[in-house]
Amino acid sequence: MCEVFVSANPESYESRTRSVRLHGVITSVRLENLHWEVLEEIAARDGMSVVQLIEKLHDELVQARGAVGNFASFLRVSALRYMALLAHQRIPADLAVPIRSLDAQAVLHGLPGRWARPRDAAPEPATS
Repeated sequence: MCEVFVSANPESYESRTRSVRLHGVITSVRLENLHWEVLEEIAARDGMSVVQLIEKLHDELVQARGAVGNFASFLRVSALRYMALLAHQRIPADLAVPIRSLDAQAVLHGLPGRWARPRDAAPEPATS
């Protein structure tokens, strides 16, 4: 079993820090190379740069939750969710299909376990 995981290219789990500008404020985000690659794929599907995707995710997270919390962890989970949704054929494997063109409710409908916050649940309170 472990060969499936330990045979990964060590470069994929090395961390890389990128400086990004979010609405004029420069911040650093440290992620493993594989996460950066997945975020690049997501961004490319919608004709964006990784920085543009990160800014959009940040803005939508603030709008939905009122707070960001651990943003690097959120980006890791976003990359993992994307790959899981591809594996479960909720998102087309065709990279020419933009994510923004998908019906989010159809993609998220009936996900297993705690993959998504229930639609009727209130947003989590903002923390500082």
